[in-house]
Amino acid sequence: MNLLELYVGWVKGNPLVSAAIQFALLGTLGEVISNVVRTRRLEWPFGVVTTVLKMVAWAVLGVMIKYGFAGCKGACTALIEHGLLPRQLASGIGWAAAVSVTANLFFGPQMMAFHRVEDNLIERKWDFTGIQKAWATLIWFWIPAHTVTFMMPPDYQIGLAAAWSLVLGLIMGLTMKAGKK
Repeated sequence: MNLLELYVGWVKGNPLVSAAIQFALLGTLGEVISNVVRTRRLEWPFGVVTTVLKMVAWAVLGVMIKYGFAGCKGACTALIEHGLLPRQLASGIGWAAAVSVTANLFFGPQMMAFHRVEDNLIERKWDFTGIQKAWATLIWFWIPAHTVTFMMPPDYQIGLAAAWSLVLGLIMGLTMKAGKK
């Protein structure tokens, strides 16, 4: 059995735990990469307790996203079955785009606001500065990225979604000024 088969077996056998672990690791690493690129300093930006709390926050998001993906797929299926979306969106890139748009426009803003609340609790502050920029990523980054995600077999979708966190962390690090978050 190769590594990919082990991964797929783990994801199938542990859908929520695997979502939590993948997001805990890759989401936190995306934040670290963003900080390294932004500050141009190769250092871990969080203490041990903050790192653990951020990993827990990302794990919770991973489970939410797993459920959100299932719900958005179900919503698209129901809309197609009831004639509220064209049947051409039932497969291929049309399906992937429909689910991505649904996930990012109907689920994404609330999920991002929840994530900001998690960060605020961890950092002991109440600050929503930049949330509009975060929401804008739903259009220019997440809809195209998740269109690719939903073209993949289901067992790879959460892992790829978590990996996109690294990509967005790099992009955000490159576009943010040092000292800003």
